[in-house]
Amino acid sequence: MLIRTFRPRDLARLIDLTIETFRPFYEDSFRPLVGEVVFANQHGNWRDDYREQVAGLHAPAQHRHVAVAEIGDAVAGYVAWSVDPARRNGSISHLAVDAGHRRHQLGTALCEHAFAELRAGGADVVEIGTGGDAFHAPARALYERLGCTLLPVAVYYKQLS
Repeated sequence: MLIRTFRPRDLARLIDLTIETFRPFYEDSFRPLVGEVVFANQHGNWRDDYREQVAGLHAPAQHRHVAVAEIGDAVAGYVAWSVDPARRNGSISHLAVDAGHRRHQLGTALCEHAFAELRAGGADVVEIGTGGDAFHAPARALYERLGCTLLPVAVYYKQLS
């Protein structure tokens, strides 16, 4: 496995990987949980949102970075982070691993790579978030193994009409 800096030619694969990774959450977990009205309001265009979001993740001049994990010639995962040097903190915003490469420490390697880059960029603290639902249980387990501290948060939705 090789972890390297994002290249513009990676963009289409990273968008596809993000959509593949998070489709089960949006379609099989979130949508049935909150119903069609809330789903449409909050994440009805989640695929297009990711297409736009992922395209803007790597902007080194704005302290936003993406690292890609390659196995052979294929992109197997990626991690995106940002650092605020003035506040000495960072944030991991995206972590996605191809389904065929999960449970092989790829997420761990990507997070540790991001942590090292954040330290080098001046961060003393990093924030990484995930959901409290069953879909996100593997992510929570990963972050706990990495020594992250859980901050319980509750988010509620209510359809008003």
